[in-house]
Amino acid sequence: MNRKADNFHIITPKSSYRQEIDRRIESAGCRTRKDSIRFVDTLITASPEFFKSKTPKQVRAFFVCAAKFMRQEIGGGNIFSAVVHMDEKTPHMHLCFTPITEDNRLTAKEILGNKKKMAEWQTKFHAYMVERFPDLERGRSAIETGRTHIPPQLFKQSVYLGQQMDVIKKSLDGINVVNAGKKRDEALTMLDKWFPEMERFASKLKRHNKALKDLKAENAQLISQTNAAKKEQWDNNMELAMLQSEMQKYKRFYEKLPPEVREQLITRSRSLER
Repeated sequence: MNRKADNFHIITPKSSYRQEIDRRIESAGCRTRKDSIRFVDTLITASPEFFKSKTPKQVRAFFVCAAKFMRQEIGGGNIFSAVVHMDEKTPHMHLCFTPITEDNRLTAKEILGNKKKMAEWQTKFHAYMVERFPDLERGRSAIETGRTHIPPQLFKQSVYLGQQMDVIKKSLDGINVVNAGKKRDEALTMLDKWFPEMERFASKLKRHNKALKDLKAENAQLISQTNAAKKEQWDNNMELAMLQSEMQKYKRFYEKLPPEVREQLITRSRSLER
């Protein structure tokens, strides 16, 4: 049964993500660098057990409440999309925002902070939500458990690949009879940089997937597993699932390229490895 029809927006983007991001950055007059993080995709969810006893109305209320918390923390004007997915095993929300400070600086580092600040965010979020949903349990933070999250660099690399993919798509869409040669060369130059980066990203993702499978097998051998351990495993699985979803987009884009271009990219990438 297709459950995509059950998905819903708390905040609906008025245009494409790229246009929403560019409009906010331009409106704020932010200075940007080549490696600037232009948007952050946050994943908000709870354990499968929490949602089992909830009606669709209560599930919506949970995510509306979570979006309200995020508006207060990062500024409502920064958020351009908040969509709830009901078509997967556990309901979850992707909330996307531009990391722009009150004094109009584009800086994800300042808004998100370090591990300690992120743990403080989680504590504050739980305190806010548990007032409205008393049965919501708080897992132990990574600082307490010593759990190693998927490296932030992987998420940054994914954002970079997505941004570059959009630029390359735009360049390819702009090819016509007059500028075919020049535009094709520009696109190939960008693809020469993008493709090896995409391969490295896929390789890292594969290693983390194996590590999580090994951890899951190890946990399965335990007679009992604490709620905190289950939550940690769930967090890792959700983080990885989000990155794998992005990886599929990059693969689909690559597979739509002409065969001769793909062959050329593979040949050049292999020559660089030698």
